[in-house]
Formats: sequence, structure tokens, C-alpha cells
Amino acid sequence: MKLKRIALLTMTAFLSLPAVSQERKAPAYPLITHDTYFSIWSATDEINKSTTTHWSGSNLSLLAHAKVDGKIYRLLGKNELKYKTLVPAADETPYQVNYLEKSPSTNWASLNFDDSSWKKGDAPFGHNAGKPKTKWASNDLWIRRNFDFKGNGNEKLYLKLFHDDNIEVYLNGEQIYKHSGWTSGFEYILLSETAKSKLRKGKNLMAIHVANTAGGQYLDAGIVKEIEDKKESLIVDAKQQSVQLKATQTIYDLKCGAVNIQMAFTSPLLLNDLDLLSRPISYISFLAKSMDGKSHDVQISFGASTDIAANNSMQEVKAEKYTSGQIAILKAGTTEQTLLTRKDNDSRIDWGYLYLATPLDQNSSQFIADSFGISNKKSNASTGKQLFLNTTLNMGKVSTQTKAQYVMLGYDDLYSVQYFGENLKPWWKNTTDDTIEKQLNKASKDYTSIIKKCTTFDNEMYNKAQQIGGVSYAKLCELAYRQSISAHKLVKSPQGDILFLSKENFSGSFINTVDVTYPSAPLFLEYNPELMKGMLNGIFYYSESGKWSKPYPAHDLGSYPLANGQTYGEDMPVEEAGNMMIITAAIAKAEGNAEYARKHWKTLTTWAEYLNKYGFDPTNQLCTDDFAGHMARNANLSVKAIVGLGCYAMLANMLKENEVAKTYNTIAKKMALDWMKIADNGDHYVLAFGKQGTWSQKYNLVWDKLLALNIFPKEVAQKEIKYYLTKQNAYGLPLDSRKSYTKSDWILWTATLADQKSDFDKLIQPVYKFTLETNPRVPLTDWHETETGKKAGFQARSVVGGYFIKFLDKNLK
Repeated sequence: MKLKRIALLTMTAFLSLPAVSQERKAPAYPLITHDTYFSIWSATDEINKSTTTHWSGSNLSLLAHAKVDGKIYRLLGKNELKYKTLVPAADETPYQVNYLEKSPSTNWASLNFDDSSWKKGDAPFGHNAGKPKTKWASNDLWIRRNFDFKGNGNEKLYLKLFHDDNIEVYLNGEQIYKHSGWTSGFEYILLSETAKSKLRKGKNLMAIHVANTAGGQYLDAGIVKEIEDKKESLIVDAKQQSVQLKATQTIYDLKCGAVNIQMAFTSPLLLNDLDLLSRPISYISFLAKSMDGKSHDVQISFGASTDIAANNSMQEVKAEKYTSGQIAILKAGTTEQTLLTRKDNDSRIDWGYLYLATPLDQNSSQFIADSFGISNKKSNASTGKQLFLNTTLNMGKVSTQTKAQYVMLGYDDLYSVQYFGENLKPWWKNTTDDTIEKQLNKASKDYTSIIKKCTTFDNEMYNKAQQIGGVSYAKLCELAYRQSISAHKLVKSPQGDILFLSKENFSGSFINTVDVTYPSAPLFLEYNPELMKGMLNGIFYYSESGKWSKPYPAHDLGSYPLANGQTYGEDMPVEEAGNMMIITAAIAKAEGNAEYARKHWKTLTTWAEYLNKYGFDPTNQLCTDDFAGHMARNANLSVKAIVGLGCYAMLANMLKENEVAKTYNTIAKKMALDWMKIADNGDHYVLAFGKQGTWSQKYNLVWDKLLALNIFPKEVAQKEIKYYLTKQNAYGLPLDSRKSYTKSDWILWTATLADQKSDFDKLIQPVYKFTLETNPRVPLTDWHETETGKKAGFQARSVVGGYFIKFLDKNLK
């Protein structure tokens, strides 16, 4: 297709969206969102005010500049600080220290202290975190490290620290840094002039005390200096006019002198097209137009850091340049290629390859360099650390007619997950001869039609959400859409079943967690129940293969990306049995038949029997809100069991198992009446049976309404909603009476119980307020403080797919 035609159609697709004035739209903005690894975000309202990052916070730098009539404007990202190592940490160079795990004498940090009796060990030190060389599993660690210093006092020096937990750092006997808490990776702490004055030429001593307070232990440290970037003074920030955050697109309008440039990030996550959904390719589109009626020379430079293909910036990568079909390609990946080995929570992919591609018929050039925008490599291949893949788009003369060009960013992970010992390729590789180059060519060929589909979907989704829940609700759904989907990976099992496997981001790293599937279900039930089955199939297989023999479902299938069996240390029997039963019933309701349930009827029956026996008055155990700790006699968990039994009765009725349906419907309804008696606390129902004066959100009740089970009388939900409206804080309804924190997904479920639209609005408006005011600026958290709006924990999790629960209120009944 000719570029002029592409420009016209692309302009129509993007510019048909209404211009919106600059204001905060999200805690963080999704840019590239495909799976838990290929995930890049901006944490500032203006796209050129911060370095782009992975959802975990690690820098994954994307940069773009516009050169307009010779003047350079920053469009995207911020250059990362560059450092030169003076005293290496162990991620670069092995080093040995003297250490002790019991309290030393008071002058232990002095330069002349005799540490000859201390043990010797190789850094890093740790347990249950990172990759330690020396095991440290006690409460405290003291280390002494001698080093030679060859820097000078005029440089910007930083401590390079990775510690878990509390730390004190001494330099030649003087404390220079103290911090309570832990880091999830290396952080760089600028040394004050006073701290730098402690350094001397030649022999120096760094002494550190680190104390474990909870969880894992870890320590690694070094000293680096900042490398000044003299080019920064030549660059002017483009003035951002607006940002639009849609379901599949984030679109920025920026003013570069007399030229307006629209920059759009499109991850085409359309749930009804599994081949497109699984294709790991995003578009970055640039549309330029003169605003003063004159003609201007415009050139766009776009770059992607090879850190996107590495777990950390110290890993060596190899990059190359080539063409395939109708596209020019830059490719990069680590030389090590440690396939499917990283399974901790704070990790990024370091196997497979990153691709930056552009159509050959665009007037562009590509090169590999050790920084953005400078071509200092003449070969088509390069090896090093923190390289940049660079593409320059030459738009030529731009006047009042919009010109458009684009690049594609893709990732081939080779193998996505390991499933009970077998490595599985991504869904898009189902055809044996398919390659990422073929996918890139197809993505380029279909660019215009895909952008149009995404724009149409974005508008339709927003309009529907606004119609059923209002403007704030529609914006919450836009925030949740890409985040929820991109916490999953789509593959096919060896048995031929669809698997849509989640990573429990930022809260354990488990794969296919059932009580993460449960809250995220509404989005996928609404748009494609096949994906919902893909979230259940692995759990059913685990039980039905005999690999899991307990009479209730497993909590998870392992630690992402290894789905070889549950790794969570504790079961959630009632929680997971209820979850699986309810979601299976919801699939049947969405599809209008129970054939999926028929395939697993024996297993469902086993779980129903367990719920019947143990679900009504649960023993001391965890539920999905496990961060709140164990609880016996949990009234909301009891609701889940009762509704789960009602779902089993519904499924039996659909399968013409009439006696079973009658029996279990009777059981569920009797349990509901008994529940009302023992949970009653006057104007509301208790948090736990026997705990008068307590309360909790009974969000599990929503499925009784959505599936039209009619197990609980309507007065239960009505009484609860009335009570909840008296308990709200500035940023939402607390989860229960124990703490002021909440789960926003559960608030949306609870709000959907309301019969009155005004009550629904009152419950969700504080949640939307939270998204606009919360700090820190990270991908949407589902666990926050209702009094302050601060993040309590979690981020970038798939559970925000639960925001789509209001869609089901209309569609399932």
C-alpha cells in the first residue's frame, strides 16, 4: 500500500478520536503491553518527562526525538543516567569480603579494625532473593570490604545498592547512608559532598550492616560515577498538548515548534481474534502536520534499549541488522539465552529476541549503537551492554497535509512457558513454519486495517461502559483493559487445549493462580469465554491427570514461567473450589450451554461435595485476600461456598441432571437462610460468624445476582449496600472492619450488587478519584489505602479485569 494512502487512513483512525486537554488520566500509562515480560510503561503524565519502565519499575528505555528545521525536540522518554564503575558490585565483577552474622564490637566499621577472625565470603549474600554466592539466612549481616579508589571529589558519585532489608553503610568509619526497608533491585544513591570527602586515594573501607526483618535476605554494593551527557543541552522538550488513554491505544499530541506530532502506541489486544491477540507486535505511529501553514523539514528518530531483552543492564547482548520480505529489521537478545529459568517475582525476560522493524518503502534508516541516535557502528552486528536499536524516519517536507509513518516493536520469546515438563511455544507459532519475520511482515501489511479495528473497538467499549456505568466507570475500564490482558500468555497444551496463563505480578509470581483468575474473569467472560476456559483448563488437567489428588483445586500451577505444579506453600480449599465452580457456571451462562462443564463433571462433583461438607462454616484458612491473614468462620468465604453450590445446581439443571439439581439447589438455599441468621448483626452482616460488631464486603454475592441463581433473598444485598455507604472513605470502601485498606476490584463487584444506579456511582467514584491522585506512579494497583490513596501493595495485576463486572450485570442474566 502506498504511504500516502496509509497516511490518510491512519490519520482518519487516530484523529477521529476527540482531542482532550492535558490532565492526569492514569497512575501509569501503558505503551507496549503483550505479556508479563514484554511490557513497557510511562510513569508521568507527560511522555517526555521520565524514562519508560517495565511494570516492575526497571528501566526499559524507549526514546524518540523530532528534528524540525534542524531543531531537536524530545518526544518520548528521558535518557537514563549512565554510570562508570569505580567499585564494582558482584553483578559486574566478583569480589570477596570479611563478614560476620553476630554483633561485632562497636568500632567494627573503622578502617583499622582487626577483622582477621571474621569469615570470608563471595558477594552477593542472600537467601530467598536474587542469586547469592554466599548464603545468609540469619537476622543480621556485617561485612567489611577493602577497595582502592581512583576517582576524584568533583564527580557525581553514587552508592549502587541492592539490599533486603534495613541497611547502614559506612565509609572509612563514618556512616554515609541509612535506610529502613528493602529494594527489589539495584538503586543508585547520590553521595553528598560530606560523604565523598571520606574517600581517599588508595586504600578505603566500605562497611555495611544489613538486617532482615521479613521475607528474603540480600546484599550487594558498589560505587559508580555519573557519565555526563553533553548532548542533552541541545534537546528541547516538545510541549505535550494532550494524552488519550483508550482500551488498546495511548495517544499523545505534542507541539514541536510550528509542527504538531501525534504519537500513538497501539497494542492490538482484540480478544475475539486469538491470532492477533497472541502476535507480540505493537505499533508506534507518528503523524506530523504543520500548524502555521508553512512547510517544515521533519525527521523522527526512535530508539529501543536492548535492556528490553535482558533481565538486567549488565547482561551482554548481541544485535544485528537485516531485511526480510518488505521490512527492515533490528534484532537483539542476550548472548547467554537462559531459556525459561527466571521465576522470581522481580525478573524480566533474558531469552528470546527483541525486534524493531519498519517498512522498506518508508524513507528510513536503521543502525545499532551504544546510545540513542548516534550511529558509531559501521557493521550490521554488534555485541555489548545497553545497546540501542535506532530507526530514523525521514518525513521530508511537512505542510498542512498530515504525513504518517510508523515502526513496529516485537518480541519472540521462542518458548513461553514450561507445562508439566514440556516447553510450549507461543500461540502464534502453532503453524510449524511460522517465524517472527513473517508475523512482522503480516503486521506491516495489515497495519491500516488493524489500527482501524482497534479504534473502532476502543470507541465501542468506552460507549458501552459509559452507557451501563457512567463516565468514571468507562474510564476505569479503559485503565484496566490492557493491564489485565497483558498479565497472561496464550499457548496450546500438549493435549491440544487452549491455555491462557497468568503471572501473579508483584504478589508471588505464581502461574495460573485460581484466585487471580476469579477476580479477572469478567473481562474475558464478556469478550471471549474461550480465553476463560484457557484460564481453567490447566487447573482441571492438574486434578484429572492425578498429579493433584486433593478433593479441591490447586491454588496455582507453579511459579511463572514454570507450570509444573503448585508452589504456593498453602492450599485455599474453599476459596479455589468455589472459584472454579462459579466461573464454570459463568462460562455456561455466557455460552448458553453446559458442555464445558460436562467434560469436567466428575471433578466438579468432587469439588461440590467438598463445599457441601466444609464450605458453610470454613475452618481457619486463607481466602483470596490472603494478605489479610488467616481467618476462621469467614462469612464472605461462606457466601462463596453457598453460591458455588448454587452454581453446581444450575449446571446440573442445564445437563438434565434433575435430581442432582434439585438436591443441591435445596442445600444451597437452606445454607443461605442459615447464613442470614448466624451472620446477622442488625443493620448488616458480620465479617466472621460469632464476631459481632465486625463487617466486610460480601462481594461474592454478586454471582447470585449475575447468574440469576436466587439463592439468597434480595434483602441481603440491599442491607449490605445501605451499610457500606456509611463506611466509605475518600478513596473507597475498606475491604472490611479490620483495616482501612481495600481492593478496588472487589469494590466494583460490591457496587454491582446495588440495585440503584446512584448507589453504584457513589461506590465507584472514590475508586476513580484514587486512580487520579494515588502515588507512587506505577501501573494500576488493586490494593490501596482508602484514607490516603497510597498503594498498599501489588501493581500491574490481571485482577483489574474484574472492573468489567458491570458488563455482565446486563449480559449474563
